[in-house]
Amino acid sequence: MNLKKRVLYAVVILLLLYIANIFISTGFFRKIENSFEGKILKEIKLPGAEDITISQIDSFAIVSSTQRNKFPNTKQAVGGLYFIDLKDKAYKPVLLTNNFKKPFAPHGISIFKKENGYILAAINHTIEGESIEVFQLIHQELTHKKTLRNEMIFSPNDLVLLDENSLYFTNDHGYKSGILRLSEDYFGLSLSNVVFFDGKKYAQVTDGIAHANGINFDKKRNLIFVASPRKFLIKVYYKNKDNSLSFLENIDCKTGVDNIEIDTDGNLWVGSHPNLLHFASYAKGDKETAPSEIIKINYKEKGHYTIEKIFMDDGFKMSASSVAATFGNLIFAGNVMDDKFLILERTSNFNLN
Repeated sequence: MNLKKRVLYAVVILLLLYIANIFISTGFFRKIENSFEGKILKEIKLPGAEDITISQIDSFAIVSSTQRNKFPNTKQAVGGLYFIDLKDKAYKPVLLTNNFKKPFAPHGISIFKKENGYILAAINHTIEGESIEVFQLIHQELTHKKTLRNEMIFSPNDLVLLDENSLYFTNDHGYKSGILRLSEDYFGLSLSNVVFFDGKKYAQVTDGIAHANGINFDKKRNLIFVASPRKFLIKVYYKNKDNSLSFLENIDCKTGVDNIEIDTDGNLWVGSHPNLLHFASYAKGDKETAPSEIIKINYKEKGHYTIEKIFMDDGFKMSASSVAATFGNLIFAGNVMDDKFLILERTSNFNLN
């Protein structure tokens, strides 16, 4: 065999291995088996409930809802923030942003409790650009306080408030378009980051993440958790006094982790995409459904954690789960593009927390 043929064969083999790695690393061959120890308590007719967060103290949920035909949208999407009183078992969503007149397509959200009400922050995607919208919530009255715009708010996905002025947010891509954007999505190029905002200045605190997505803060343990769905990882960081982050470890979740919620015992609840290529086709409008998965992570300390599979569905009950927020024995399970989200109830002999 001459040299040219050897080189050609080597290139073909490498290409096949690379393609095989894409399929394997995105969960393409994973078997999807419907499973859940409980029932669907209620279907809430609200489109694209991509993120949900809950106040355990005051017993309410905030839902980020955006009507999406494709993800990302090529036209301006329309959405809103909704309030659900969890003491009322009707679980009726009440629109909070009816008086907010700017283009609004909320994505990741976070709340911070003050003496008088809450601060609520939301990622906002508009045709004109990306921003973070900051509101004050008192009872069910939402007042817009400010809009944050900066070149570092480049491709924002999720955020977490530390107080009424400071926050962390994730940029899920390093590039808006082109071959490098495709390389991030399909080849797992790790070009996304986490940025800290202290109320005045922005600073990158960590990078080299494959599609930085959900982010949350465990105040009791001073830990920041960041989802990297393209690598099936939740990355764990220690928050330093100067708000810089020190990497501790990766949690291998074996599914495309999305938003992260933390229950009253410090467990992580994560809405996930077990097959990323299937999800990508669904997001583009090429498939009618995409599988959903919810996992619970009991994180004790570095190197010591357990992962429990709570819910899996082939997409016919709910497609593309993106968040799981708990309240007692209930799980509020949101998603990227469905016209509804689910309230799941575990069996009565099971304590979520």
